[in-house]
This record gives sequence, structure tokens and C-alpha cells, in this order.
Amino acid sequence: MSETAVYAGSFDPPTNGHVWMIEQGARLFDRLVVAVAENPEKLYSYPLAQRLGWLREVCGGLANVEVASIENEFLAHYSRGRGARFVLRGIRDEADYQYERGMRYINSDLAPELTTVFLMPPRELCQISSSTVKGMIGPRGWEDVVRGLVPSCVFDDLEKGGRDG
Repeated sequence: MSETAVYAGSFDPPTNGHVWMIEQGARLFDRLVVAVAENPEKLYSYPLAQRLGWLREVCGGLANVEVASIENEFLAHYSRGRGARFVLRGIRDEADYQYERGMRYINSDLAPELTTVFLMPPRELCQISSSTVKGMIGPRGWEDVVRGLVPSCVFDDLEKGGRDG
């Protein structure tokens, strides 16, 4: 049986922490669907097409990874529709744990056959978030800080366009 997992997020923008999660998921599962979230109720800094493009470039060397979008749908229902038995989630700190524990229970209520797999990134990636990256763009010297937090394709676009991508 081929094991499929879904790793979903806004990836606004993708960070090196996201890349680590994707690489681990590609190793752990036969197929990994990286689902870029688009929620009409949420404001994003970067358009869906750009976030998808960044992730397709980042995942280009991973044959068992597919990049897709998830729009206005519960993750459990989306995962079931993709034939996934697993949802992959990252936990960086206690706040992530609290949030992800609640989401795990909701996903289980909606699709009891799904198993949530939690991974904890290495120490050097634990403080990286899309919000942190966006908050660092702008002040003089931001490039030196942000360069090490995001994949090179993302950094190149951020450097060209700053906060607005």
C-alpha cells in the first residue's frame, strides 16, 4: 500500500523550516502532497500563484512530492480526497503544540482514519516562521538576516520586491 501524507500551510512565504518539513515528509512517505492554503477570509502577503511557484521550485528535486492548493476546505476532507492516510504537521514550541493538538482532534472527528504525524524541527529552525520573516523585511540590512531563513528562490524574489513580493 502506498502511504500518502498531506503537509498543508499558507507558506506566506515558505521558510527553511518548511523546506525541512517537506524533505522529512518526502523521506517518510511514499507520496507527499504539499497543500498551499488559500482561505478567502485571510489576507496573504503573497498571491497563491507565487507561493505555489516558490514551492514547486523548492520541491523540484523531490520526485514523490506534489505541490497543490487547498481552497476553502477542511484539511481532513482535502486529505481524504487526496487518498492520504496521514497529515504532517510541525511543532516548534508550546504554542504550536497547543494549536496543533486541537487541530488533530478536529481532523480526527472529521476523518477518523487520518493519523496526524508531528515533527519537531532542529533547534536552528525552531524560531523561523513566515510572520517572523515578513516582520524582518524593510530595515537596513534585512537581506543579511532573511537570506538564511528562506530558500534562495524566495529570497531572490523578496530582495527584488521587498515586503510586497
